[in-house]
Amino acid sequence: MRKMRKILYLITIIVILAFFVAPQNLYPIGNEEFYILPKESQNALNSLYKKIDASKRNIKISIYTFTHKGIAKQLKKAARRGVKVEIIFDTKQNQHDKFSMLRYLAKYRNITVYTLSGFPKKHHKKGIMHIKAATIDDKVAIFGSANWTYSAFRKNFEILYITQNYAIAKKFNKAFERLKQKAKLYQ
Repeated sequence: MRKMRKILYLITIIVILAFFVAPQNLYPIGNEEFYILPKESQNALNSLYKKIDASKRNIKISIYTFTHKGIAKQLKKAARRGVKVEIIFDTKQNQHDKFSMLRYLAKYRNITVYTLSGFPKKHHKKGIMHIKAATIDDKVAIFGSANWTYSAFRKNFEILYITQNYAIAKKFNKAFERLKQKAKLYQ
């Protein structure tokens, strides 16, 4: 877990530095896309929607907070096409949030929803599942600081990175499967 944290930290620093050194019109570059929110929110959302629309087999998501109805509708459309969608939500953050997409998405066929807490801390308080990442068809990886909320895409300073780097997607898929084994199926 430390190694993954270090890798994500280094990637974040490199990408942020590249943003300030390189002209903005260089993004996206090939199979890599990097967005600074909220300035590039619409481009980031459009790209995310296109990736979901192009999915053929599966979408795996680990997300702390997910209240963005537009993204949820795109996932619902993918599920209707037969794409298997699996989402791990943080337990505490989504249990009582009336705007969480957890209950909305859990009712659809081909969408499986899980909840997960982090490891217990002192005095029996649990940690959180704070990952904000996804893969599409085991080859596209999407991650960054942004939760999938309207605030993240409209108000907050966030980053969103989309890559077709197979090694990154594979690593996230392995982590996702480990998380899923610890998660509870939401019903």
